[in-house]
Amino acid sequence: MRKRALLSVSDKEGIAEFAARLQKAGYEILSTGGTQKELERAGVRVTAVEKATGFPPCFGGRVKTLHPRIAGGVLMRRGEKDDEKEAEALGIEPIDVVAVNLYPFEAAHSSAGLPARENAQKVDIELIDVGGPTLLRSAAKNFASVTVICDPADYDRVAREIEKDGGTSLESRRALAEKAFARTAGYDAVIAEMLSGGALRSLSLVHGTELRYGENPHQWGRFYDFAGEERVWTVLQEEKRMSYLNILDADAAWSLVQEFGEPTAACIKHANPSGVALHEDIAEAFRLSYDADRLSAFGVIIALNRPCPAEVIRHVIDQKIFVEVIIAPAYEEGAMKLLKERPKLRAIAMSDKRAMPRTARSAGTGEAGSGRLLYRTALGGMLVQNEDGNGLTEKDLRCVTAKKPAEEQIRDLLFCWHVVKHVKSNAVVFARDRATVGIGGGQTSRVDATMIASRKAGDRARGAVMASDAFFPFPDSVEEASKFGIAAIIQPGGSIRDEEVIARANELNIPMVVTGIRGFRH
Repeated sequence: MRKRALLSVSDKEGIAEFAARLQKAGYEILSTGGTQKELERAGVRVTAVEKATGFPPCFGGRVKTLHPRIAGGVLMRRGEKDDEKEAEALGIEPIDVVAVNLYPFEAAHSSAGLPARENAQKVDIELIDVGGPTLLRSAAKNFASVTVICDPADYDRVAREIEKDGGTSLESRRALAEKAFARTAGYDAVIAEMLSGGALRSLSLVHGTELRYGENPHQWGRFYDFAGEERVWTVLQEEKRMSYLNILDADAAWSLVQEFGEPTAACIKHANPSGVALHEDIAEAFRLSYDADRLSAFGVIIALNRPCPAEVIRHVIDQKIFVEVIIAPAYEEGAMKLLKERPKLRAIAMSDKRAMPRTARSAGTGEAGSGRLLYRTALGGMLVQNEDGNGLTEKDLRCVTAKKPAEEQIRDLLFCWHVVKHVKSNAVVFARDRATVGIGGGQTSRVDATMIASRKAGDRARGAVMASDAFFPFPDSVEEASKFGIAAIIQPGGSIRDEEVIARANELNIPMVVTGIRGFRH
C-alpha cells in the first residue's frame, strides 16, 4: 500500500525541502491552498486535497480538510480488520504523515495585550484555525501508526528517520504526538483568553527539565516552557545542572540589564543586585558592578547585555571570583575557550527577541508596562500581571525642591531609578557616574533600607544620588542620606507627609525629583 503525507501549513519555512525528501522516499504528497502552490513552485508533485476527497473547499476556505476521506485516512486503525474493511468499502486510504502548523492567531494578537471583555469581538475570528487543530489531534491520537508534525524544527528529524529506516519509530511518534497535543492545548487557551478579554487564562507547560534541586537541596524542582513559545535561553556550559534559584537569579539579572540600551553589567545575589554599572566598555561595566559590593558578590550571577568578551572571564579566573552563572546574549570565541578552565561555571546565552531596553520607553505611553506576563502562585491560585516596562525619561520628572539637580545628576537619578525597580522592597539605591555604590533592599522600613545602603556605600555616598522605590512616609530617610553626603534624590512622591519631606530636603539643600509612579518589587 502506498504511503501518503498530508502537508498543510501556515508557516512555509522548510516545507518544500521536507516534501521533496518524503516524495523521494516514496510518499504521495497531499496538500491544500497556499502550501500546494509553494510545493508546486519547488517542483514537488502534489495531489490536491479536493481531488482526494472529491469535494471542493467551501465557505471561503473554512472547510477544506474536514472530510471523512481525510479524517478517516488519519484515524483508521491499521491492523484492525473491521477498520480496514470499512475503509475499503468507503474508498478511504491511510494517511501516514501529517504536517500542520496553525494560523498565526497568537502572533496577530500578542502585541495588543489583553483586550477588555467588551472589546473581545475585535479578535480576528478568521485567524482561529479549525481544520489544523483537528488534523493534529487526530494524527496525535493515532500515533501508533501516524507521524504528526506541528513544528518545522522537526522536519529534518522525521525525514532522516524515514530515509534511514523507511518510517518512524513508535517512540518518535509518541514524542511528536505529545508535542502536538501541547500545541493545540496552548493554541486554544490563547483563543479563550482573547475572546474572554483575559477572564479565562489557561497555561500549558511542556518540556519539563529536572533541576539540580529546588529552593533548598531537600526540595525537587523542574523548569517548564510555555507551550507554543520558543525557549529563549541556552546553557552553553553546564557540568553542574542549573538549580531552581539559579534560574530565578538569572531571570532577575537578565531583566535588570534589559532596562538599559547602553552596555550594562549586573551582579545578582538572591534575586537582588549587589552591583550594577553602565560603561561603553562592557568589561569595565562588569568590573564596576563587581567592585560595588565584593562582599555580597560571592556565588554571584553575572549578567551582561552585550556579548561576553574574554576579558570578563579572565578577570573572574584571575581574581578567583565565585560565580554560579554568567548570562549574556552571546560569547566571544576567546571567552568560550577560557570558560573551559571553569567547567562548573554555567554560561547561558539569551536569544530573547522580545527584549527591548526599557529606557527607550516613555512613562504614560502605551508601551509602558507592555512586556511579558508574570505569574506567581498564591492562596491556591495564580496571580498574573504585566511586567513593569515603564521607562522613565527626564521629561517625566518633576522637581519639587527649590534647588534643581544638575544635568549629570539627572542622568544618575534616572540610572538609579531603573536599578531600584529591580531591588526587593523596601528598596533604596545610591549611585554615582551610573554605577551603584550602595544598595539596601528587602526591608520592612524605608529608613532601614537607607541605613543599609549608607553603610555599604560609606565614603562613596558623598556626592552620589539616591533612589527610593516608593514614597518617604517620614523625612528620616532623607536625613539619614544627608549624613552621608547624598547630593540628589529621586522618589515617587504621594505620601501624606510629602510637604514635610520636601521641606526637609530644602532645609538640607538636597534637590529632589518625583516620578509619580512606584517601583515596588516583591
